Amino acid sequence: MPTALPAGLVTGLATVLLVLLGAAPAQAADGYRYWSYWERDGARWTYALQGPGTARPGDGDTVGFRYAVSEDSPDAARPRGTASFEAICGGTPERGGGKRVAVVIDFGTAADAPGGVTPPKARTACARVGSGATAADALAAVAEPLRYNSSALLCAIAGYPRTGCAEVVEGAAGGDGASGGADGGADRDRADAGAAAEKEEDAGPSAGLIGGVAAVAVLGAAAVRQARRRRG
Repeated sequence: MPTALPAGLVTGLATVLLVLLGAAPAQAADGYRYWSYWERDGARWTYALQGPGTARPGDGDTVGFRYAVSEDSPDAARPRGTASFEAICGGTPERGGGKRVAVVIDFGTAADAPGGVTPPKARTACARVGSGATAADALAAVAEPLRYNSSALLCAIAGYPRTGCAEVVEGAAGGDGASGGADGGADRDRADAGAAAEKEEDAGPSAGLIGGVAAVAVLGAAAVRQARRRRG
């Protein structure tokens, strides 16, 4: 008949094993180098639920575009800067049959740039467009040339970047959406950390996990021997 282990010991061993398994490194998520589209409500940027080709901002609205290596989600990097609609469009008078849209364009950091290219400085502009214009129309009014791919995905603003469109950057996801901006060094550190985590994951279980599982096995064997001596 198998020797039963004390209930307290079983619980302890299970807890140790779960902790060790939970400590195993997770595979780093892939990121994308792309232009994300944002809308601003007061001082807060919100990841747009529609693309710029279908979103129709109203007169007095502020929209933003950020180029960065991010996940394709609300965790993407927000546009930096705090210029208000009044600061951007205050000098542009209203005109009947049209609307004014403040446009913020953040070309990202050097760490976000493809191939070590130096990104242009961020800019703002006031777009005066027709009443039915989309955010893409407002952008085209102030930041040509724009470049789109065959799926109508926005690839370049004001000619930046010159090539490429939403390339996958392995193990480099980690947008700075929470902070609203980060320097190139911080972005590079996140990318390096993600790549290291992915490399460790590809190599198999970590030494700590293997050692921990071995320790659990040793403790379990010792408990069985102790229980058998008591029974004998």
